[in-house]
Formats: sequence, C-alpha cells, structure tokens
Amino acid sequence: MARMNTEFTKMMKCDLPIIGAPMFLVSNVDMVVAISEAGGVGTFPALNYRPIEEYEKALKAIRARTKKPIGVNIIVNKSNMRQREDLRLGLENGVDLFITSLGNPKTVIAEAHKNGAKVVCDVTNLDHGLKVQDMGADGVIGVGYGAGGHAGPISPLVLIPWLKSQLSIPVIAAGGIADGRTMAASIALGASAVSIGTRFIASREAQVEQSYKDAVVQSTPEDIVMTTRLSGTPAAVINTPYVQKMGLNLPWHLQLLKSNPATKKYVVPLIHWMGMQVLEKSIAGPTWKTVWSAGQSVGLIDEVLSCEEIIKKIISEYEATRKGMPALES
Repeated sequence: MARMNTEFTKMMKCDLPIIGAPMFLVSNVDMVVAISEAGGVGTFPALNYRPIEEYEKALKAIRARTKKPIGVNIIVNKSNMRQREDLRLGLENGVDLFITSLGNPKTVIAEAHKNGAKVVCDVTNLDHGLKVQDMGADGVIGVGYGAGGHAGPISPLVLIPWLKSQLSIPVIAAGGIADGRTMAASIALGASAVSIGTRFIASREAQVEQSYKDAVVQSTPEDIVMTTRLSGTPAAVINTPYVQKMGLNLPWHLQLLKSNPATKKYVVPLIHWMGMQVLEKSIAGPTWKTVWSAGQSVGLIDEVLSCEEIIKKIISEYEATRKGMPALES
C-alpha cells in the first residue's frame, strides 16, 4: 500500500493524509470502515445515529471491522445536548480522532487527551485557529470557500498558507478537494492532510437516495449556493427547485430573534432542529423537497465509485500531478 509521510499521517499512524469528512446523514459505518481500510481516516458525525444507543452500536460495528484509525465529529455548541455522552462513548470504543465544529472544543480536547486520542477543530479564520491551538488542539481543519456544509468565506488558496504561517499545529485543508490535482494543490499550500466530503457522497457505500448521488455527478460548481435556512450559519447546498422556492435566507422573524442576545440561545437550537428535519426528509426518500448538501467540487465528480476506488484514484492522480509539474530550467 502507498504511504505518505506528513505531520498528519505520523500523528494518526495512518498511511494516507486523507480524512473522509463527517457528513450529516451521509457518512455511515460502511464508509468509515472502507476509507480507514484504504489508508485514510474514516469519520462520521455522532448525531448521524439517534437515539444515542444507535450511535454506540455504530461505534462497535466499526471497531469490529477495522482496527485502523477512525474519527467522530462532535458539535460542541449548546444546541447539542448529547456532546458529553457522545465523547464518552467514543473514547470507550476506541475513537482515535475527534473533529469538533460550531463551538468551544475545550472539554473534548481535555478528555480526549486523557485517553490518547487526537482532536482537530474546524476553523474558518485565524482567530478561531489561534484559540483552539491555545486550548491544546492537535490540528485545525481550515474550511475554505467552496466546501460543502458550513463553508468558510476565505479562498483555500489563501486560508491554508495563512493558517500554516501563523499556527504551530498541523493544518488540514477542506473545501473544493475531490481528486488528486486538488489534493496536490492543498499539500503544496502547506496542508498536512485533506478532508474530503462531497466526493464520497457519490460512492457505492453512501446509503443515500440515488437521485442525490446523480445530482452530485451532474451538478457544476455554479449549481452550489449558500443558505442560512438550515442552521442560521451559511451552508452550501445544491440549488434545487425547492431551495429556490424556500429562499436562501432565514425568515426575518427568526433572524431578528437570532440576533437578539435575550432570545438567541433559544432560537438557535430551534433553527438547527428545523434544518435537520428538512435534510432528513430529503435524504431518506423521494420528495420534491430536496435539500442536498454539497460543495463546489461537484464539478470534478463524474462517476459513482467505491470508497476504496475513490482513494486509489485520488492517489494515482496526485502522483501524476506531482510528477507532471514543470521544473525551472536554467
């Protein structure tokens, strides 16, 4: 099996600097196992499995099928009432990597380190990166413009080298990465690994509607729009007719309540819950209310493959890209 030595692969004791990004309602046991067995680190959001007993079953099922490094994403804002239990069960079942997002990761970092696990935190700017570094994070995932889900506003071409120059911990690139060319570009920018999500939606292991996979294969970067309707935070989705009808912005009354300090802590969990309901209905079965999360890398995806085939193709393209770079001549 091919191996690459980077800060990330040394830290995680894996062969390849590839994270199968945790995707809400998409990542599953089969995907995690396949990605980790192929040399990367498969991950999934803890909240993909509800009630919490199903989450524990998923962890045990993964660990029964692979001893390679695996990861779990934990939402660390106050809307996630399960975060402490999700962390505890993850540690008890041998999770090697925790990815935190949308909140303060201090508790996750402290508890994970007691058990030898690593923590990397989603960040979209340097300020957040410096804060989690000071808390003891083992790395950051720089989520740039073009990513699926909660994408940041800064181009990866700027975000990754900026974070790399200012932080002393590994930087992982996320956003717009779906093949070996974009992986090679990310590594050249200073990333020690890449986090790939959208490409794995169009995988045989993904247990989503075929229409969702078809949309990923058929869409272009121009079909991706940002909406605050799902969580109150800008998120990237495919611009389906329902998204167009729904609109991209929160209704004015919810925006007003969200901006008011007295009501924010009550309305934000409500917005998250409503967004989750919409996504679940879209992914679970045929409906005209299609809200499909995806990033701009849909433009680089033209077929459905297995997770193992996707990783092998990415590495082959990476090598071809690296060797094909023109050299300076004197």
